[in-house]
Amino acid sequence: MKVAIEITEKPTANLAELVKLCTEVDAERDGATTHGPLTVERLLVMLAEDAGMVISRHGSWEGLNMAPVLSSHGYQL
Repeated sequence: MKVAIEITEKPTANLAELVKLCTEVDAERDGATTHGPLTVERLLVMLAEDAGMVISRHGSWEGLNMAPVLSSHGYQL
């Protein structure tokens, strides 16, 4: 599935900075990260995969960590 989204300027800049920091960590760890060097697109795909694991692998660390994020936004699962 292909999804197109629009993100305003401030969150886009924050995501770009986050991606930069994560990619620096990936380089320091010789690629020992789950998704390698990140781009904003790769980051958003990774987060979508993790959110989906709330359903598909609810006992996984990804699903368990995403559930409180959703809960903090008021979505009780």
